[in-house]
Amino acid sequence: MKAVVQRVTRASVAVDGEVVGKIDRPGLLVLVGVTHDDGPGQVEVIARKIAELRILRDERSASEAGAPVLVVSQFTLYGDARKGRRPTWNAAAPGPVAEPLVEAVVANLRARGLEVATGRFGADMAVELVNDGPVTILLEA
Repeated sequence: MKAVVQRVTRASVAVDGEVVGKIDRPGLLVLVGVTHDDGPGQVEVIARKIAELRILRDERSASEAGAPVLVVSQFTLYGDARKGRRPTWNAAAPGPVAEPLVEAVVANLRARGLEVATGRFGADMAVELVNDGPVTILLEA
């Protein structure tokens, strides 16, 4: 499992022009990708890292600051473009495998007391954000 974590002042995700998830104050935008052999162990590690990562102002974590998190599934994190000009997506888990794991990350973050907004799994999403810093961190589990 991979997650790209961006510190943002605000972020939103829309599907067909309709905003389906947003955060209106400083927090985190998290893009989550799932591979074939991911499971509950990876969910726990990624969720803990997202919640406890000290990248907000004053070296605080989302848990400490009570900062919101916007989680967006993104299979393209497992794109492989080492050969040629067209990436392959072979390492990305198929929807029936990935969707419940992304939902489990969201549930885990909420169980930690975080306010979590989401995109819509499998949809063509338009993500808008104001990257604060900019600060962008890649997490893997």
